[in-house]
Amino acid sequence: MKAFSWKVACLLVSGWLLYGTSSCTSKSENASTTGSAPEQTAALTDSSESDDPLTILKAGNERFYTGQSKHLHQDSQTIRELTAGQHPKAVIISCSDSRVPPEIIFDQGLGDIFTIRTAGHVMSDFEEGSVEYAVEHLHTQLVVVLGHEHCGAVHAMLEHLDNDHVEGHIGAIVDALKNEPEEQEVLKVKSDDLPERAILANIIHGVKQLRESDPILSHMYREGEIQIVGALYHLDNGQVEFLGI
Repeated sequence: MKAFSWKVACLLVSGWLLYGTSSCTSKSENASTTGSAPEQTAALTDSSESDDPLTILKAGNERFYTGQSKHLHQDSQTIRELTAGQHPKAVIISCSDSRVPPEIIFDQGLGDIFTIRTAGHVMSDFEEGSVEYAVEHLHTQLVVVLGHEHCGAVHAMLEHLDNDHVEGHIGAIVDALKNEPEEQEVLKVKSDDLPERAILANIIHGVKQLRESDPILSHMYREGEIQIVGALYHLDNGQVEFLGI
């Protein structure tokens, strides 16, 4: 799946997200494998001292999936310091899945991440407003839409493609996913890898939704005041794959 995902991401992005102006980089350029040489791991871990929030997240995730988590900012001193205010490094919109807790997989602590979680990271006005608060009032400059393998919400959508009724409020989530233009495009081609393609389409939709969210997020993104990126979490090894979109 991992090799395939980059081909699909490039295809989807070139058609819908960046209007043909983006290109995807290879996965090897964005994240090391668990078999990285010790000096490579040390170099990326040291780079966590950087002020760049994306570099910090990548370094934290590498520490996590290589078993070197530092569990920073989880002590009583941090608790006391945060009473004066918060300055999170990143906003992360992720699925509510219990296997994908952002603070843990990025090896961050209290006050480091402004987290917004819904099933399938589906976003409405409430979630977009929360992002606006973080970037406008907390001055957070990085927004990450984080999807993951074997997403239950996406699978539920795929199981109810024939407009059969879904009980409870879960139906609203399924309907929201069905109505995403990126999902509708992917659903035109039925194949064994449809779940993987649907998960990637959902991430791309989230990125595009935020980049086009008027009046605040779209303006800040166009002016280069914030980054809005997509990422995929691999359940089998704990690695986050930042997509070249």
